[in-house]
This record gives sequence, structure tokens and C-alpha cells, in this order.
Amino acid sequence: MQKDFEEAVKTILKNIGEDVNREGLVDTPKRVYKAYKYFTKGYEQDPKEVLNQALFKSSNNEMVIVRDIEFYSLCEHHLLPIIGRAHIAYIPDGKVVGLSKIPRLVEVYARRLQIQERLTEQIAEVINDIIEPKGVGVVLQARHMCMEMRGVEKSNSSTITSALRGIFLKDKTRKEFFDIINTPQTNRF
Repeated sequence: MQKDFEEAVKTILKNIGEDVNREGLVDTPKRVYKAYKYFTKGYEQDPKEVLNQALFKSSNNEMVIVRDIEFYSLCEHHLLPIIGRAHIAYIPDGKVVGLSKIPRLVEVYARRLQIQERLTEQIAEVINDIIEPKGVGVVLQARHMCMEMRGVEKSNSSTITSALRGIFLKDKTRKEFFDIINTPQTNRF
């Protein structure tokens, strides 16, 4: 598979008019292969296993939020970067998940070819299915290089998507979640 991939990269380089034998490009096919293996490592990970490894009984019934989770993905239409932040909240119903598992879950889905809308839904669905909370809220804010580097070339635009489940569909909970994630952080710990 690696050899086929590297040959495909060489073909692309030739088709754009490059000399695949020049010094700076000789190892490029190998480097691109390694980069794409990393960029798409989410296909080799099971998001349910990530959460199942750290579920704990808890009497907590208040909102748990992990915000400003940086993520990088690739647009499935152009294979160009998506750079963003995820804000994720849930209200426990008898169990909680280790906090580090939420960013790991984002990473699993982001490290696949994506569209932001699907990525948002996938995160919300697996949290809802595995943790079984009273509700889930997921908001993703991202910049898409397919919009900035080509096409409409709008460099300061961002896309915001949300997925709400359970109690987060009620106005009071939805408002609390959005108020918290939209409050600027003035000091970092």
C-alpha cells in the first residue's frame, strides 16, 4: 500500500510540472505517505473504546464542559485542512467519563476525512450512546482551508456547527451551555 501511495504522489508531482528527482522532492512521496497515515489515524481507532475505558459511577448531575479542544482534520472534498476548536458538554445520569477521553474522542473522529457537520454529529452521538447522559451539547468552530486557499478565498471566515441531544434541547440548558462557551477566558490556569 505504501508503494502505491508514493507512486500516486509522484504522479501528482509530475502532473503539476515538477521534477520528482530534484533534491527537495526525492523523499517527498515517503513524507506525504507518513503525514497522511498520521492525518487519518482515526480510522484505526474505535471511539467507543476510548470512552468505555474510563466510565465511572457518579452522583453528579450538573453540566460537565470541556471547551476549546483544538482539532485538525482534512476536508473530504479537497483533502485540505480544517482547523478548529470543539466545545463539549454533557449532564451525567449516573456515570461520568474521564475528562481526557473527550479530547481523545474528538481526535479519533477529526483524524478521518470529514465534513464539519458530520464530525459534530459523530461526537454527540457516541457520547450520547456510551455515557447515556441526560443531554449532550457539541459545538465546533473551524476554519476551512478549502474556503480560504481556493474557491471564495475568504480568509477570516469560520464555520460553527452544533449538535444538541436530550436536555440540551430545552431553552434553559441550551442557553447555559452557549453562555459558558461564549464567555471569554481572561486568565489561563
